[in-house]
Amino acid sequence: MKKKNRKALDTAHVQPHAMGATVTPQGVTFRVWAPNAQSVFLTGDFNKWKPYETSMLPEEGGYWAIHVEEAKAGDEYKYVIVNGEQHLHRNDPYARAVTNSVGNSLVYDPHSFDWGEDDTFVMSPHNELIIYEMHIGTFNRKDENTPGTFLTAIERLDWLEWLGINAVEIMPPFEFAGDLSWGYNPANPFAIETAYGGPDAFKTFVKACHARGISVILDVVYNHFGPSDLDLWQFDGWSENDKGGIYFYNDWRSETPWGDTRPDYGRPEVRRYLMENALMWLSEYRCDGLRMDMVPYIRNVHADGNPDNNLEAGYTLIREINEAIHHHFPHKITIAEDMHSMSQITESVEEGGFGYSAQWDAQFVHPMQGILKAAADEQRDMLALEQAFHFRYGNNAFNRIVYTESHDEVANGKARIVEDIAPGQDGNNYYAEKRALLGLATVLTAPGIPMLFQGQAILEDRWFQDTDPLDWHKAKDNHKFALSVRDLVRLRRNFHNKSSGLRCQSSETLFLDNDDKVIAFHRYDAAGGTDSDSLVVIMNYKNVDYEAYSLNFPSEGDWNLLFNSGWEGYSNYNDESTATHAMAVATEQGIVAEVNLPAYGILIYGRG
Repeated sequence: MKKKNRKALDTAHVQPHAMGATVTPQGVTFRVWAPNAQSVFLTGDFNKWKPYETSMLPEEGGYWAIHVEEAKAGDEYKYVIVNGEQHLHRNDPYARAVTNSVGNSLVYDPHSFDWGEDDTFVMSPHNELIIYEMHIGTFNRKDENTPGTFLTAIERLDWLEWLGINAVEIMPPFEFAGDLSWGYNPANPFAIETAYGGPDAFKTFVKACHARGISVILDVVYNHFGPSDLDLWQFDGWSENDKGGIYFYNDWRSETPWGDTRPDYGRPEVRRYLMENALMWLSEYRCDGLRMDMVPYIRNVHADGNPDNNLEAGYTLIREINEAIHHHFPHKITIAEDMHSMSQITESVEEGGFGYSAQWDAQFVHPMQGILKAAADEQRDMLALEQAFHFRYGNNAFNRIVYTESHDEVANGKARIVEDIAPGQDGNNYYAEKRALLGLATVLTAPGIPMLFQGQAILEDRWFQDTDPLDWHKAKDNHKFALSVRDLVRLRRNFHNKSSGLRCQSSETLFLDNDDKVIAFHRYDAAGGTDSDSLVVIMNYKNVDYEAYSLNFPSEGDWNLLFNSGWEGYSNYNDESTATHAMAVATEQGIVAEVNLPAYGILIYGRG
């Protein structure tokens, strides 16, 4: 074994502290954490892949580093870790790019991308966000055998802008095994999936989104890694109980539904790894927020609520990441997928909470799924809908993400709403279309941050699969439905200064008839304000047309009809419109107005 390389002794250009491969004017500094190694070597294009020629220098804490003048951006490399009889060729845990999940690491210069001089984008306030969850591999795929990329996704951003979307949530795009995946099996957590185009393609996508006023929220996976194609596994040759080694728990705490690959949150070096990963996406890639996957498996081994299974180090990690983000990036958002309806998730760290900005709301999606998919109208529970509509965590309605479909709700044995309502009809069904719009109308008028899943606005059918491209022909075939969704989004965002109440905290029930399946909500600004701060949202969850239907309004006078799902421009199933005004008058039953309410219809009235 050769161990000579005089340049390894030159520490003048070694960059302190930075992990991975750091490009400098004088070459590249490499640093890796391998506390159980007897020696570590660097091999790559710059030394003609000689495995034992370039030895790295040991540093305190089990780190190894070297500066290589011959190395440059684009070079492939690996570490060779020697631990007893083990000679392990490992990818860089901090590699920003790899050739593929079983290939080599690539030296990447994060400062080489041209962001331009005008990228001063700031995310919209949380109460103005409309999130669109998307999967890059299927969002705009050119053929069935080749996954979509960040560059092909850009081709559809104008359509999202037309729809009114101002935030996209990207399912995990980190290097995973193969070319097709949901993304929840990250093999290289710092590297963007090669099949999606790599790091510069992602930055190009972020830049293109920002140019259209669209924020980018990234779905990150910190509850487990891999489990396959995972060079982090027994990284430096050490492990206990045949578990994962230095990056993972090596006892019963390693267990997750996805393998024994839970990171060891108690190790400072692993917490640093996850912290730097989170901050990198917000700084280097200019993402506008993070959605953290399955938080219960970070705070509890089995996510079962048993305090004996709690991971205190996981609690600490979550709080540290959220505190750091709120300190360095106060305008960016952190979202938890926890689904246990705990106010603590979105309480501040100072108040003893986890510090997330918002959480996916199980108290909304689960009852709404049941209401929408119920076979008979009599089974639709308006009391459950009322509770889902008003539910909140703490005093902030925008601490929750409200939705009726996500990647979890439309896969793994569960179908999209239109498919469950009318199997095999490609969404081309009266009941499927009408109830799908009712669901979206409830999402877009409820207090909370609304989220749509990709394809939902064009009546995409069946279920989500990473092998099934989004059918963009449906954007044309179902353009009337898409127009109705667009107009609801525009109302939600107050495009015409007539519906600002939908962005406010306050909501109350004006009317509820569980036999007729009619419900009406008042959305308003409790602090007062202009006429546009007061709206009445009326929904009919029954397949019955109601003429001159009498219900309560919040105040007397003339109310203008801002949205009518019965308009013929919104559906081939519609053939007429109702009156454009409602007159509310004082009676013995309170302030009431009569409206013509279409079957499975939505009416929204305002004063503006």
